[in-house]
Amino acid sequence: MSEGVANDIPDTMVPLVREFLKEFREQALPEMEALLNKNRIWIDRTKGVGVISAEEAINWGLTGPCLRGSGIPWDIRKVEPYSSYEDFDFEIPYGKNGDTYDRYLVRLEELRQSCNIIEQAVENLPEGPVNCLDHKHRLPDKSHVYKTPDHTHPYDPTHPYGSIEGLIHHFKLIMPGHGFQAPVGEAYAATESPNGELGFYVVSDGHDVPYRVRVRPPSFYNYQVLPRLLEGHMVADIVTVLGSLNVIAGELDR
Repeated sequence: MSEGVANDIPDTMVPLVREFLKEFREQALPEMEALLNKNRIWIDRTKGVGVISAEEAINWGLTGPCLRGSGIPWDIRKVEPYSSYEDFDFEIPYGKNGDTYDRYLVRLEELRQSCNIIEQAVENLPEGPVNCLDHKHRLPDKSHVYKTPDHTHPYDPTHPYGSIEGLIHHFKLIMPGHGFQAPVGEAYAATESPNGELGFYVVSDGHDVPYRVRVRPPSFYNYQVLPRLLEGHMVADIVTVLGSLNVIAGELDR
């Protein structure tokens, strides 16, 4: 299978990213920590609230910050690296109490670790194409498919615009019954999304569309533990506990 991105980044992006990282590290993160980390009201509403042990978190199927907040340093980018994460140097933040406050601290430190990953990425951007050139597995560039009225490239008059090969490859990949023919079998792949393990289980019978697809969204599993986290607390605690789970509604309404 091909890997890559649709287009290369513009020349102006890297300087903007470096500027953002500097401001975020030196201003935004310190401001958040100064506002909340030792705030008496924040601590009273989050420390010891919504506690779940490491063993319970595993049994409930929690992943991401909800699992790491209970003291389990599990991150798919580390234990099963993908997309060259093995080339990046970063730490796995984790708590020890499994409460709302620890889940907050984990997410806060993950912001700092994300800055480190982004910085390493922009400093080590490789040269060359951003995607594979095999049009039997990837859609050809639109300039190989479409034609302008004068049959020339809109930005380069000397470049012929469009080709029958590009049109054929586009047709073969898009039309039902054609496309990429996956071998018979099954596969599961997961990534470390902001809320935890986002996995896809796919079964192929050899055709161009899967025989079966099952999505494993993190919020669908993390949200189920909410009643357990609220045991013995007040109705007002629902706000902070639910916020610490960072539930994405689209993953639940399926």
